[in-house]
Parts: sequence; C-alpha cells; structure tokens
Amino acid sequence: MGALAKAIHNVGFWVRETGQALDRLGSRLQGIYAFQEPLSRHRTIMNLYDKVPTVDKDVFLAPSVAVIGDVKVGHGSSIWYGCILRGDVNSISVGSNTNIQDNTLIHVSNTNASAKVLPAIIGSRVTIGHSSVLHGCTVEDEAFIGMGAVLLDGVYVERNAMVAAGSLVKQDTRIPCGEVWGGNPAAFLRKLAPEEIAFFTKSAERYSELANVHAQENSRTYEEIQMNKVLQKKWFLQSDPYDSHLGIVQEKAPAEIVFQDASSSKDTF
Repeated sequence: MGALAKAIHNVGFWVRETGQALDRLGSRLQGIYAFQEPLSRHRTIMNLYDKVPTVDKDVFLAPSVAVIGDVKVGHGSSIWYGCILRGDVNSISVGSNTNIQDNTLIHVSNTNASAKVLPAIIGSRVTIGHSSVLHGCTVEDEAFIGMGAVLLDGVYVERNAMVAAGSLVKQDTRIPCGEVWGGNPAAFLRKLAPEEIAFFTKSAERYSELANVHAQENSRTYEEIQMNKVLQKKWFLQSDPYDSHLGIVQEKAPAEIVFQDASSSKDTF
C-alpha cells in the first residue's frame, strides 16, 4: 500500500509539472496578452471562515490584490497591484473614492501591549501611497499617507492631515487636522497650506479616473485590443507614451475636414 501511495503521489507531481509547463507555453504563445489571466488560481477576494469581504461593484481591484476576511470597501475606491487587506482577527473598512496604491499592506489587531482591540478604519477620498503599512489605525476623510509610511497600532490621522513619505508613526499617535508629520519616529513638521489640502481631494479624484482606465484595459478582449490599436494608429486616440507602449507607429494626421452649414450657404437650389 505504501508503494502504491508513493506511485500515486509521483504521478500527481508529474501531472502538475506538465500543467505548469503547458501554462508557461501558453503564456509565451499569447505574448503581451498573457497578462489577462481568466484562468489564474489567484483569488482577489477570499472568505475566511464566516467572514466575507464586501466590495462595492464599482471598486477597482487590480488582478494581484488580496482582500481577505472581514473587509468592506466603498464605491469608487481603488486597490492597486500587489496590495493586501487582511481582515482576519479584526475588521477593515475603506470609504468611498479612496485609493490604496501598489504593494500597500493593511492589517488589524485584536491584542497588543495596550490591550486594545483595533480595527483598521480608512475614510473617504484618502490617498495611501505605494508600499505603505497601516496596522490597526484610523485615517479620516481626505487625509494623505505618503509612500512607504508605516502607521502602527492606535495611530489616528485626522481629516486633511498628512504623513510624509517614509515616516514611522509610533503607537497611539494622533496627527491633528492640517498638519504634516514626518520622520522616524514621526513628529510635527509644519502646517499645511490651503492649496496643499485642496490637492488631497484632487489626488483622490485623479486616481478614481485612472482606476477606470485600468479597469477597462484589464477587461478588454483580444479582439478589442486589436481594434483599438488599429483605431489609434489611424486617428491618434491616445498619447504618444500610450501608443509607444502598444508598439504603435502613428500615421500622419489626416487634414481636418470642415463641413459647411447648409443654412449659411449663399447658394440657392
């Protein structure tokens, strides 16, 4: 029986190896379109026991995102490539039109040195920069978290406040409205100017628009991509960088055609 079990195990291994080899071959045959992964085993949304993520239908979830357990994400928000939101031992909530940028980690706490139960609460129109770590903290509406910032348990970032890029915010720190904090450990740097505060909302709006572009691009079929390339080559539908990315060499723009309004013509028929 032991020999049979080992033989079955080996056959299973060979079958899986063959499947991976065929997958790699298929990716090479698809070329630049292999990024579209309808057969991917990765799950962007994953239940954990009885905890089920609640994600609004118009949220952009990049294909490599992992949203796990007790997580709620509001409408118009975007969670970008490589992000992980793990609501296992507590809950995570994200408001509307918030952008959580690439490789950010958000986790929660059910116990720590101060014996507090700490979910992660992210408000609306918040920008969280690339590769940030937020653990059991609260970020109010229209706040800005710079790239690579780390917010530890109990941190509270008030509305229209900013954490500078690369900062480490210690446990239970409260960052008041209209202030910039930065450093390791983070400390008050200065007050924000009105135009800087206004930028926070604009940043959220721009990322919502960009998320729509990525969502449309990720959902295109092969036929749609090919047709789009033909149209772009002929009619200059996108920018030079976008066309270059697709390998398009643009033709000369056609002369503008002006149609005369028949009602303004002096000729009579």
